Amino acid sequence: METTLSTSELTNKLIVQTYLIYLPIAVIMTILVARTLFKNSKIFMLDIFHGRAEIAFATNRLFEIGFYLLNVGAALLILKTYHIHNYQEMIEALSEKIGGFSIYLGVILFLNLLLFFRGKRKASQSLQRN
Repeated sequence: METTLSTSELTNKLIVQTYLIYLPIAVIMTILVARTLFKNSKIFMLDIFHGRAEIAFATNRLFEIGFYLLNVGAALLILKTYHIHNYQEMIEALSEKIGGFSIYLGVILFLNLLLFFRGKRKASQSLQRN
């Protein structure tokens, strides 16, 4: 016996499938960017804090936690999807969400780099004054 889904049941099923695809991708992207950024930012932190490893690594870890919270929160905020009636619309919604989140992650990455370079510059200026 074949069961057919009503239009609203199909829409709900496709929306849930979209969420189940989007969320892991957004979380994995956030993890990959965070790992790369904060693994490589240790050098900046050591320079900013004049080689004091304990405070440099603690600060780096706090920035990393903030990065995760900010980006996972943003991914969840843009989760909601309306009116998906077929697989074409599902793919289009996914490309819009994942593409938008990728651009957002790139902007946040560059803002973090800007903060690191600014901190490095200020640390160099304070060393020159002393």
